[in-house]
Amino acid sequence: MQKFRIFITCLLISTSTIAADKDNRKILTLSEAQRSHVMEEMRALLSGTRNILAALSTDDMASVSKYASSLGMGMAHKPEDHLKGALPKEFMQLGMSLHRDFDQIAADAQSQKDPKLTLRQLSGSMAKCVACHDTYQIRAVPVSGQPEQALKHEHHH
Repeated sequence: MQKFRIFITCLLISTSTIAADKDNRKILTLSEAQRSHVMEEMRALLSGTRNILAALSTDDMASVSKYASSLGMGMAHKPEDHLKGALPKEFMQLGMSLHRDFDQIAADAQSQKDPKLTLRQLSGSMAKCVACHDTYQIRAVPVSGQPEQALKHEHHH
């Protein structure tokens, strides 16, 4: 029983410490449309990565290549004029680098058909996702005339 109490006490202390940590990520303020576009792209990257992993689990390298290709530079070249200047150069460079990674993963999956290589490449690419999410947070600018729910929401955390 004593070990259980110690465990619970440690758990409570560590949980409250985590909750007290300040979020030091850089805030990127975008319009709702811009934020929605970026979030949609991130969800597509996440979903595509899941598809790649599922294809890898069955050694289906043709599907790995197809899914990775859909996340490559072709995805990045969809019209994004409304984002130009809204996102920091480093953010954009990291994103372009990630799209290039997926083109490389697609090419290597096609030519080398080595699931272990793809997993190593995917792990390296996902490190970029983690780095970006550790560095930035995206918020929408409250629309004038509307309640500032984004700001009210912040005070509850």
